[in-house]
Amino acid sequence: CGLVAVVRAKDAAEAIRISDACLEGGCTGIELTFTVPGAHKVIEALATKYNKGEMMLGAGTVLDSETARIAILSGAQYVVSPYFNAETVKLCNRYRVPCMPGAMTIKEVVEATKGAACEVVCCTPYVCLSEAVRAAEGTHVKIGAENLHFEDKGAYTGEVSADMLWDLGVNYVIIGHSARRQYFAVTDETVKTLQALVHDAFEVSQLLSYYL
Repeated sequence: CGLVAVVRAKDAAEAIRISDACLEGGCTGIELTFTVPGAHKVIEALATKYNKGEMMLGAGTVLDSETARIAILSGAQYVVSPYFNAETVKLCNRYRVPCMPGAMTIKEVVEATKGAACEVVCCTPYVCLSEAVRAAEGTHVKIGAENLHFEDKGAYTGEVSADMLWDLGVNYVIIGHSARRQYFAVTDETVKTLQALVHDAFEVSQLLSYYL
C-alpha cells in the first residue's frame, strides 16, 4: 500500500461511497476517521465487504484506547491518532495492530517511541528540508515535505517537483492537505495528478497521505 486516503464524510453512506471510489481508482489504503458518524460500523461494513485483502483499512482521529479497541474489533488494521496517548499505543501493541500517533514536541516523539519499533516522520517546509535530512541521518527519523507541484517539470517559478524532493533525500510527502484545498483550490483531480507523480518518483513502500 503506497497511498492512504483519509476519508472524512458527513454520514456513513457517504464514507462508504468515498472508500469504494478510492479503491476503484487504485488507492487500496483507507483511513476512516472517527469524525464520521458511526465510524465503527462503517469500518465493520468495509472490512466485511473487502475481506480478501483488497483494502488496507485503518481508523483515524482515534483519541483514546477505548475508541482504538472498538476500531480494532470492528476490523481496523491500523490506528492513527492526532496526538500521543500511551494507553492507546499499549492497547494497539497488545492487539499487534500498528499505531501511528502524532507528535509535536521532542518529548512526545521520545515517549511515542519508547518500547515500540516505530518510524518517526517529520514534515517540514521546503527551505528546511536539506538541513532536516542531514540532521536525521543515522536516526530512525524520516523527513517529509508538506506539498509538491502537480507538474514534474516546466517553468513554474517557486514550485517544487517530486523529483526535486527525491533528490534531496525526502522519504515522504503530504498531498492534498485540507489547508491546500481551503486556501489554494486543490481539488480531487489535482490530487489524482499528484498521486501519479508520487508513485513515479517515490518508492512504492513509502506512506503517502492525502486528505478528502
